[in-house]
Amino acid sequence: MGLLLFGVAKDIAGAALVDLPETVTNVAELKRWLYDHYPAMQQLSSLMIAVNREYAADTQMIHASDEVAVIPPVSGG
Repeated sequence: MGLLLFGVAKDIAGAALVDLPETVTNVAELKRWLYDHYPAMQQLSSLMIAVNREYAADTQMIHASDEVAVIPPVSGG
């Protein structure tokens, strides 16, 4: 399954799209996987996960057919 990354999360991972292992089945597991593989993401003030373009709680299940994205903190002006 592909994982879309935006903003500083993309910079940390070095890619806009990374492969997510099939063993990741919910948002909490996804966050643990991200922090294990990209420790610098733990330094972000917030990190939201979107599943099918909707912000998702840690308990949200993730399926192979879902669009999953990492939304880091953003600033505007």
